Amino acid sequence: MILSSIQDKKLCPKVAMKWTIVLLIVLVNLYADVCMYINGDIAYPLLDLVLVGVGVYVFVSKKMYAQRYAFPAVAGMTAFIIFPLVYTLWISFTNYSGAHVMSVENAMKYHLKKTFKTEGSDYDFKLFDLGNGKYDLLLSKDGESYKLAKAVELKQNSESDNENTTPIAINLVKASSDSVQGTVVPMRQMLTLKNNIQRLKLRLAENGQELTLSGLRKFSAEDDKFIPLKKGTKAENGYVVKEHNALWDVQNKQLFLPNMETGYYQYANEKGELLGEEFAPGFKVGVGLKNYVKFLSNESIRMPFLKIFTWTVCFSGLTVLITLAIGLVLACLVQWEFLRFKGIYRVFLILPYAVPSFISILVFKGLFNQNFGEINVFLNAVMAPIYNLFGLEWNSIEWFTDPWAARGMILIVNCWLGYPYMMILCMGLLKSIPDDLYEATAIEGASPWTNLKCITLPLLIKPLAPLLIASFAFNFNNFVLIQLLTSGGPDIIEATQAPAGYTDLLVSFTYRIAFEGGKGNDYGLAAAVATMIFIVVGLLSLLQLKFAKNSAMQQ
Repeated sequence: MILSSIQDKKLCPKVAMKWTIVLLIVLVNLYADVCMYINGDIAYPLLDLVLVGVGVYVFVSKKMYAQRYAFPAVAGMTAFIIFPLVYTLWISFTNYSGAHVMSVENAMKYHLKKTFKTEGSDYDFKLFDLGNGKYDLLLSKDGESYKLAKAVELKQNSESDNENTTPIAINLVKASSDSVQGTVVPMRQMLTLKNNIQRLKLRLAENGQELTLSGLRKFSAEDDKFIPLKKGTKAENGYVVKEHNALWDVQNKQLFLPNMETGYYQYANEKGELLGEEFAPGFKVGVGLKNYVKFLSNESIRMPFLKIFTWTVCFSGLTVLITLAIGLVLACLVQWEFLRFKGIYRVFLILPYAVPSFISILVFKGLFNQNFGEINVFLNAVMAPIYNLFGLEWNSIEWFTDPWAARGMILIVNCWLGYPYMMILCMGLLKSIPDDLYEATAIEGASPWTNLKCITLPLLIKPLAPLLIASFAFNFNNFVLIQLLTSGGPDIIEATQAPAGYTDLLVSFTYRIAFEGGKGNDYGLAAAVATMIFIVVGLLSLLQLKFAKNSAMQQ
């Protein structure tokens, strides 16, 4: 009993430390979630709350002791794989774009900040310098004059003044035209104080009007342009409000309603029928399958999409076949028993795999330069004399402006980057083939081609199949190569609704729609394309798993 009580006392500091750490983690995450929620984000705070809550339960509860080892992997997969997929799928059913970023509530708040100058509320003013950086104002209208209740300090214009928009509220009191001391500030000097004068909010004590600078020599009263209308209330034009976030235009005496189909505010008549101009900013709304249908209904999107999809499949397939062929041949050569210095050859052949891919891509971009690149210089020196012999004219290859030349360049560079991987795989698999098989065929007088066709390829293709599918899926989404080498160019001229190029893959096409759209980044359409890419790559992954399972069962 004494021993156990001593052990419990020794454990008390550890328990206290554990709960302190848990409490700190919870408080930090709660603070971050509150900050994100205040900024209008809901999805990420909700995800964080779920993961932190489950994590605390797993690591505190003794019943969940075994799950502690699996939770970090599950949490990481949820945060970085499952959640982005679900969020992307959700975006694909919305009109989320550069023109529709905020929620309808934030769009309403934006319009509620608009003001208009009240008619007949202009006050002429003079600025008086009182010395020591202090100034006074004298406002006059219809024979009545007002001055500041207390002098204000104004500074010369500076960059910090442009960033500082905090208003300076000061009351006005009645005064005579000669009651203000100091010297009148001339217009030239007043311009140097304009940034600070614009921050002044002058309040008339008699009617509560707020005056702000509206001209070089005028202060005017401003009223809110819109006022909110609650659901069920009756507007001035007789319309009974049925929508949330409805507004009334005080200046024009019109109803202002959100269009939940287009994601813009519009004016409406007394029946609530939307009409006329759409007013920015737009807001996010659900559009159903509209982004997916866009491919079929809009020729300027469907045509480049089909071209890019075909090119993506061809690019991925050709890359796998060419790199496999090169890798297999080189693997057979470096393992030839009569070849000397095989170790040196292996090192040099694997070097492209050791160099970071972005460095190799940028080097090739310089080599393929149409005017100064070494490849065109070599081709011009070799091919021009040959063409001249037949009376033909040799033209330099336009690697970056000709669609087929650009695609050929992409394949060449990608095969250079990919063949070492295939060579390493084939080298390992060739070692697993028994030498007895080749010895038996040698007795029968079989040729090397027969050995390749009847022994090497059949024994390699089964274990290689899942890896070839994985390589196909990787090249299907090879964004870095396209972005660094051609940026998707040359552009497809017919693609007017979505930016697209002849060397774009689906993944780079998605990126350009999302971030390079000329009429506002179309995140919803890009998410729809990304969802389709995920489905294709997911099917390839299932196929890979099936091949891997069959291969394991046969072995």
